[in-house]
Amino acid sequence: MFIVDPHREYAKQTESRVIIRFQDCDPLRHLNNAKYLDYFFNAREDQVPKLYGVEIMDLIKSYEAFWVVYNHHIAYLKPANLGEWVRIITRLVWFDDNTIVVEYLMLDDYKSHLKTLMWTTFKYVGMNTSRTIVHSDEVKAYLGAMKFEGVNYDPTLFDDRVKEVKQLIQTEV
Repeated sequence: MFIVDPHREYAKQTESRVIIRFQDCDPLRHLNNAKYLDYFFNAREDQVPKLYGVEIMDLIKSYEAFWVVYNHHIAYLKPANLGEWVRIITRLVWFDDNTIVVEYLMLDDYKSHLKTLMWTTFKYVGMNTSRTIVHSDEVKAYLGAMKFEGVNYDPTLFDDRVKEVKQLIQTEV
């Protein structure tokens, strides 16, 4: 179980460096569109325990609930190529009583070009009911500790967010 330490500042995003694998590519040697999901989810699953000291399975067992994918917004901007090293950044950008939204970015290894941006909405579901349930106070504290501030989340403004991130990357390089 995750207990928020009020004296600790928690990381607000995860970052992984990964290589694009042969088996995940199409005949043009680009990462297959469906495989982006695997790369994004694996990167977050690998990093969250390191940053917050909790395994997702521990949360599931403790609260008898888990997050299921509800929908995705995704923009494929530049291909990720076979053998290329990329950076994957993930961050929780929004949550309410029973929903979370995670933002995923794939950039080139130098973080100078945005390749893909995705928002995934997850619903919190009880194991026994298979229905959406409310986050407990402890889970809300956990989500609040990791929430990345500064993203004006609105599902109708996804394209605006893509433009905003591209501009941020250009000004940082």
